[in-house]
Amino acid sequence: MSLYDFSAPRLYIDADLGAGVETTPDRDQSNYLLNVLRLTDGADILAFNGRDGEWRMRLKALSRKAVVLQAQEQTRPQTTPADLHYLFAPLKHARLDYMVQKAVEMGASALVPVITRRTQSTRVNLERMRANVIEAAEQCGILTLPRVDDDVKFDRLMLQWPGDRRLIFCDEDAPLKDPIATLRDVPRGPLAIIIGPEGGFDPLERETMLRLPNVTRLSLGPRILRGDTAGVAALALVQSVHGDWAG
Repeated sequence: MSLYDFSAPRLYIDADLGAGVETTPDRDQSNYLLNVLRLTDGADILAFNGRDGEWRMRLKALSRKAVVLQAQEQTRPQTTPADLHYLFAPLKHARLDYMVQKAVEMGASALVPVITRRTQSTRVNLERMRANVIEAAEQCGILTLPRVDDDVKFDRLMLQWPGDRRLIFCDEDAPLKDPIATLRDVPRGPLAIIIGPEGGFDPLERETMLRLPNVTRLSLGPRILRGDTAGVAALALVQSVHGDWAG
């Protein structure tokens, strides 16, 4: 028997949750519950806010357009995700949507768009990114939403790089080597993965990263991967060694 209830509708609610708490979903959420899912008075859903765990909520229909949700019981306590930041050169809309959704599913704790010299899509729709974060979390049982940061230029990011966070540099020019063995040599602590744009990082950007005292070059194999594919591959590798896949 599954440990997770995949059949229950699940909703992100930006409000405090606790035993007996009542909350009013916004208009779009109420419409979704009443007119898309066609739930009726007394139906149960699952709700989470990224802080108070997951709760079973009972729906009270106030009208054909408005509902109230009352917390019945906590179904899962809040968890703490791995301290894993995902840094990436922005992609075009459809591929960026996909990449954001997959980064949420893979357990990234922060999403950081990085504008490099070769970045082709420099306009980043942060609200769209946040909407994709919420949708992925609702669908996949995620309890903690990753933070979505403002886009930052590569040079500024490097100047401000914190000394306690190791950078996993996914470098297409890195010597082919078992990536699991490479990651096992990485000390425990805060991590960040960085994925470059189409065409790769500029040579000066590569040199800047390789001069950092806390950088690890990671090969993702003999083939050149697109940015969204490379992100999924890198996150899976890091989670298998240092994240919540490692047990």
